[in-house]
Amino acid sequence: MTATLTRADVASAASQKRRRRAPGWLAVVPLLVFTAVAFGLPAVAMLNGAFTVKDPASGVSSYTGKNLTDSLQGPYLTALVGSVKLSALSALIAAVLGLPLAQAVVSSRSRALREAVLTASGVLANFGGVPLAFAFVATLGNAGVLTVRLHLADHGWNLYSFWGLVLVYLYFLIPLMVLTITPALDGLRAQWREAALNNGATGVQYWRFVALPVLAPSLLGGLVLLFGSAFAAYATAAAMVGSAVPLVTLQIADAISGNVLVGQENVALALSLDMVLVAGVVMALYLPLQRRSARWLDA
Repeated sequence: MTATLTRADVASAASQKRRRRAPGWLAVVPLLVFTAVAFGLPAVAMLNGAFTVKDPASGVSSYTGKNLTDSLQGPYLTALVGSVKLSALSALIAAVLGLPLAQAVVSSRSRALREAVLTASGVLANFGGVPLAFAFVATLGNAGVLTVRLHLADHGWNLYSFWGLVLVYLYFLIPLMVLTITPALDGLRAQWREAALNNGATGVQYWRFVALPVLAPSLLGGLVLLFGSAFAAYATAAAMVGSAVPLVTLQIADAISGNVLVGQENVALALSLDMVLVAGVVMALYLPLQRRSARWLDA
């Protein structure tokens, strides 16, 4: 009898526990619905359009891979490669410049300096689009203040070029790198440096054999994050260089608006799918690196 009551009590407790969990699951439902509407429906529409071709004569639509094939040829392929090159180079330079800046902030004894730099980095990392393009055009454009006063045009400077766009992207990528790598630098133990110095290692040897190997997953993860941010940027490049620099985001906008060819909307969707695939590869690299970095620094 006692055993039966005990089992009944256990079953009752389990039932009450399930009832207590129910409101928690219900609270997630609005988020799931929002995600399905905001991301799921556009994704389905993009996939459907990327594989759909409409016959101009009969108006009949059919599923085919022609749009994807076209998106990987000619000017579309050039734009995709150009975006990858621009994003990779900008991310690499930003990572190289952002790491010592973040280390200077972390090693500083001034709390006010640390907070000021991190706050400014948070603001600058989100400053982009048309305002950023206008700021650089007014400063370093053909008639910009610095261009005129320093006679930069006489030395071949051109803001509306590939390298000009790299410079503009660094304006928000370097602060983003500072924000990304600072927590990892904070995770480096002071005991590791002391142990290395006590065993005769120099500062360079400490960074080469201890700090950088530990930071490698975070550095690679930050590099991937910077690449994704630069790869998805559109408004700044559109406002500043237009079609002077071939980029996939600009090609998508031209195809949708019909600036170059009419009826290329589905090719634009195929280009968007190409971007999603590249972003998927980026995230597939980023997430394992973040987990590995957290495991090292939290140990």
